[in-house]
Amino acid sequence: MARTRAPDHETQRDQILELAAAKFAQTSYPSTSMSDLAAASGTSKARLYHYYESKEAILFDLLDRYTKRLMLIIAEVEGASQRRGLSERDAFAELIRAFLAEYENSHSRHVALLNDVKYLVDAQRETILNRQRDVVAAFARQLARAYPERVTRDNQTALTMMVFGMINWTFTWLKPGGKMNYREFAEQVVAMVDHGLQNAA
Repeated sequence: MARTRAPDHETQRDQILELAAAKFAQTSYPSTSMSDLAAASGTSKARLYHYYESKEAILFDLLDRYTKRLMLIIAEVEGASQRRGLSERDAFAELIRAFLAEYENSHSRHVALLNDVKYLVDAQRETILNRQRDVVAAFARQLARAYPERVTRDNQTALTMMVFGMINWTFTWLKPGGKMNYREFAEQVVAMVDHGLQNAA
């Protein structure tokens, strides 16, 4: 007979993932052991194995949930933009704002996504990479809809990655309590994209 899960099983897993992401960001994924993760979680290694069979399983669940969250944000922004009757340009601005709001609250998860996908086994790595490609493709589509007179088949990828270049590495320099917060930076990115594409030659 299968063991019945405790009512707080998913809550415990969420807490483990949160602490694991912070630990991976602090000491790097390769340098972190299950013993380190257990200590960071304030539990025993045996109890940690009750929730995850390995460090690799923790990393995959962390990245799987995070990339699903990013895809959900895209769907939520698209749905909300349609309900509000926003223009395609305003919808793209909302997408930038939503991603930066998520990045502010998912600093360690984002570091893991950028740095640690390569440590997954082939099938799991491909799952995460495919979802990352879906995120990029969604941005590219919305960017093309927002600026159809400027975005072409030839420059669409370059322009999309330019936007990601502006927002993906904020964890390296945009610190809490600094002169600029994530919301203010989002407006800077929106303004730069809009000004640049409206005035491009």
